[in-house]
Amino acid sequence: MRDPQSIRDPQSISVDEDARLIPVWSIVAAVAAFVLVEYYFWFIFPSSQHNPPPLGMRIYFSLSCGLLLSLYFLMVGYVSKDAPRRAMSARFWMAICFVMPGGIGAVLYFLLRQPEVSRCPACSTYVQSDFHFCPQCDYRLSANCGHCFRTVRTTDQFCTQCGHELAVDHMPTRLRVMGE
Repeated sequence: MRDPQSIRDPQSISVDEDARLIPVWSIVAAVAAFVLVEYYFWFIFPSSQHNPPPLGMRIYFSLSCGLLLSLYFLMVGYVSKDAPRRAMSARFWMAICFVMPGGIGAVLYFLLRQPEVSRCPACSTYVQSDFHFCPQCDYRLSANCGHCFRTVRTTDQFCTQCGHELAVDHMPTRLRVMGE
C-alpha cells in the first residue's frame, strides 16, 4: 500500500488528474467562445470597417482575444470543481470570477482558497489535509515528528527538519503498516 504523504514520481502523475477538474460544460463554453470571437474578427468586424486593419493585426487580436475569453471560461469551470473540494461555496467564487474584470476574481480565489478537506477515518468529520490529528476524536491522521511536530513520511527513520529519530516516537501501528 502506498503512503499518501510520500512524494510521487513525476512520471506517474497523469494529465487526467488535473483535467478532471475542468468540467465538460466549461470546455464547450470555451470552444464556443473562441469560435465566436474568431467569427467576429474575421466576418463581422471587417465588414463594418471602411478600411479594415492589416492582416497581422487582425490575426494577433483575434487569437489573443479568443484565447483570453476561452481561458476565462476554463478558469470559471475549474473554480466550480475545485471550490467544493475545499469546503468553499462554488457559486460565490464563480460569481466573483465572472464579476471581477480581467481575471482578478480568479487571482483572489487562488490567494484566498482553503486547503483541501478530507474525512477522518474514525469519525467521518471533515478535516483539512494539513491536520495531524482530528479535532473531534483525536485520531492521528498523519505521521509527524515527536520533537518538532512536522509531517514526515511513514517510511522515514529520521525527521528531515530536526534529525530526531522517529523510532522512539512509537508511531501508531496503523501508520506504520501504511508505509510498508
